[in-house]
Amino acid sequence: MTATLHSPVAKPAVYRHFHRIAWLAVGLALCVIVFGAFVRLSNAGLSCPDWPTCYGRAAWPTAANPIAEHAATAIRPVEMHKAWREQFHRMIAGALGVLVLVLALLAVRRRRWGTLQVIVAAVLVALAIPLYMRGHHPAASALAIAGELILLVAALRWNDSDLSRTATLTLLVIVFQALLGMWTVTWLLKPVVVMGHLLGGLLTFSLLLWMAWRATDLPIRLADTTVLRRLVIGGLILLGVQIALGGWTSANYAALACGNSFPTCVGQWWPAHDFREAFVLWRGIGVDYEGGVLDGEARIAIQLSHRIMAVLVFVYLLGFAAKLLRTPGMRGWATLLGVLTLAQVALGIANVKLGLPLTVAVLHNAGAVLLLFTLVSLLARLREPEA
Repeated sequence: MTATLHSPVAKPAVYRHFHRIAWLAVGLALCVIVFGAFVRLSNAGLSCPDWPTCYGRAAWPTAANPIAEHAATAIRPVEMHKAWREQFHRMIAGALGVLVLVLALLAVRRRRWGTLQVIVAAVLVALAIPLYMRGHHPAASALAIAGELILLVAALRWNDSDLSRTATLTLLVIVFQALLGMWTVTWLLKPVVVMGHLLGGLLTFSLLLWMAWRATDLPIRLADTTVLRRLVIGGLILLGVQIALGGWTSANYAALACGNSFPTCVGQWWPAHDFREAFVLWRGIGVDYEGGVLDGEARIAIQLSHRIMAVLVFVYLLGFAAKLLRTPGMRGWATLLGVLTLAQVALGIANVKLGLPLTVAVLHNAGAVLLLFTLVSLLARLREPEA
């Protein structure tokens, strides 16, 4: 059994600079996700209570140019040291949206009516924004939904020989991400929305990474590719569940529910808990979730779930790394996966023992993205040997 790296394969029929733009988008998506974690963990998620402006401004209020009077000040007083974080996050997310639109237009340019469909969908979504800002929410919602439906139907009709399906789906996802970002603010950090926003960002990152690798065309051909791909998919499923639990833990402010106790929780192996209350996804609209609303036992249940799943993911990924280590030509990938898995667990423990320091918490989020990068990269590059 041998590995042949960089073997020739039929390259997707895409624009010649498509892979460069895709890799730029991957890098920007990584920045958006990590900076978004910084915003959330520094409690700046509601620092701009209006959307998409910040106290009516495209930028944010400053000491030299403060807010005199705006309707948003009745919702939340201005915190200038936080407001820039939230609005800057929106700006880089908007820049990522433009890159994704460019990728979609490049991917579908040879499809019949492809460019027109993407442009119409983008225009409908763009028109929805000023309508929303003027308070015409039903009309804005109708336009956004219409735009999303156009993208969905187009993606389902096209195959992925030119990456048009993936590019169109990525545009659809990032539009929905914008809606989740809006609901995160307007629904006052509702946990299911915050968790969904995190998962949507990671899905966007994964789709962009998939396109970048497929357009770059650097396959890894192995005799046991089928087995390895199945192991990668299993790892992605487990990692996805763990990331969702991590998002739920953060959104419900349950990271320190066990205090600084590890591996026990509040000094016990199985303390009093309330799983039923811990995983109620919908609690209505109008509740301010900043700081969390659950009692201690519910938060402990969330933390216990996150820890138990972490053990499963840890064992699985280290086992997969050991499998890769025994596969010729895959030692580098095995080392990367093993090191990232160990580092991620160490950062999770440090979060608890050190009382959730901001730097460690943000690095923990970045570690999840890097693990996702490793698994998605393997899934995109592993191919069957050529006949």
